[in-house]
Amino acid sequence: MKLTDATLHALPDVVATPDYDRQQNQIGIVHLGPGAFFRAHQAWYTDRALEKGGDWGICAVALNSNRVKTQLAPQQGLYTLGEIDRVTHFRVIGAVKEVLALKEDFDLVIQRLTAIGTKIVTMTITEKGYSLNAKGRLNRQDKVIQSDLQNYQQPSSAIGLLFLACQLRYQKGISPLSLISCDNLSDNGHKLKQALVDYAFEIDPTLAEYIELHVICPSTMVDSITPATDDKFVQQIAELGYEDNWPIKRESFSQWVIEDILPADIPAWAEVGVTFTDDVSGYENAKLRVLNATHSTLAYLGAYLGIETVLDAIEQPNINGFINTMLKEEITPSFAAPVDMDIQQYCDSIVARYHNPAIRHLLAQIAWDGSQKLPMRLLPVIEANLALGNGIQKCCLALAAWMRFIVNKQQQGTELVDPLAESLLAIAEQCQNDESDVARFLALDMFNADWANHADFINAVTSSYKLLVSHEQQNTRQQILA
Repeated sequence: MKLTDATLHALPDVVATPDYDRQQNQIGIVHLGPGAFFRAHQAWYTDRALEKGGDWGICAVALNSNRVKTQLAPQQGLYTLGEIDRVTHFRVIGAVKEVLALKEDFDLVIQRLTAIGTKIVTMTITEKGYSLNAKGRLNRQDKVIQSDLQNYQQPSSAIGLLFLACQLRYQKGISPLSLISCDNLSDNGHKLKQALVDYAFEIDPTLAEYIELHVICPSTMVDSITPATDDKFVQQIAELGYEDNWPIKRESFSQWVIEDILPADIPAWAEVGVTFTDDVSGYENAKLRVLNATHSTLAYLGAYLGIETVLDAIEQPNINGFINTMLKEEITPSFAAPVDMDIQQYCDSIVARYHNPAIRHLLAQIAWDGSQKLPMRLLPVIEANLALGNGIQKCCLALAAWMRFIVNKQQQGTELVDPLAESLLAIAEQCQNDESDVARFLALDMFNADWANHADFINAVTSSYKLLVSHEQQNTRQQILA
């Protein structure tokens, strides 16, 4: 049995189905870039919001490929989402009413973007899709942008397409769209708007001013792990008694935070778990410190202890206790959480995610690009706590574990995935397994000289580093957290 509107009623009871009339529901949202994350995240929230009413069906537009259209159009946009944890929950998502491919369906895409009923455009187009330069402005040297500016009525970039939609709606007197970036890009809404204004200014300065004043682009934060669909999961769906061309799965945890500047006429997202706030950056900061800092800590301590996955690490009582104490004593005291956020509940939910047996998250992958991640994740915690007079020992042990990770990579001759790999391995080659190693690492530009020379910081990192070396030499690594 193939998954279609006609077969929804025949699906097994373990599969939840849309509790609203898909035939009556009209399109109100266009989404650019309908990959797995969108279908597991924004479409899932919208699907649940549709149970509260409103014409918020989604037209999903693939910008560079027709694969999603090929797979989902025969199913009228339907697909199965598995929320995987100790128990997997299945739900058929009905929010996607139409699936288009920009290159094949350009005219129809423009019709959807300029329809009176379309009020929102969401997007998951990756950071590259915003065509930004190092300053967060439109990259006018981008070849795709240059091509679109020369032929702006037939764009292929997301920015060019959004400009054309804004222009046509303006010319027809149709109310402006709300544009919602859902990519992991800090301050994403404001950067999206700036890129769009920069692009518009090249073609029509008057329209650029209109976009600046009237087009709403809230910043957002999104979070949920969406593993790739594998043959095992496809077979799992088939064993339920029906065929789905492209089922997807994600962890049970999901978060969507939106800057509270949208008009009143939006889906009932707030009623189904979406957080609207004036402090998106506060939520981003909480994610960086609570989730990302502990992720990196698990990665480097896990590498030191020879552990493979997040689950394997957090299931060890000593590591679990270390992470929870680190959160309580060093991470949460280092920043002010948003006023509308229950920080303890958030910390608990993050640790609970790590215990999900259905997610095989490799520590080796989290350890990639440490020189780029640690200045965003761990070092701000240390810097803030030095200023506040709080403890830093556990964060410094994680930092020392990163240093030993680099040294061990060099000694073992294994690949180091990091933009600074050459420089880091050169440092590691000079290391003597003593405090001089720490000084070599702290000379890197990733450390702020104003506080990297702080005596308490140097002492904490050095003592942690020497402790790690000592346990290595005595072959007692497993006792490091005892």
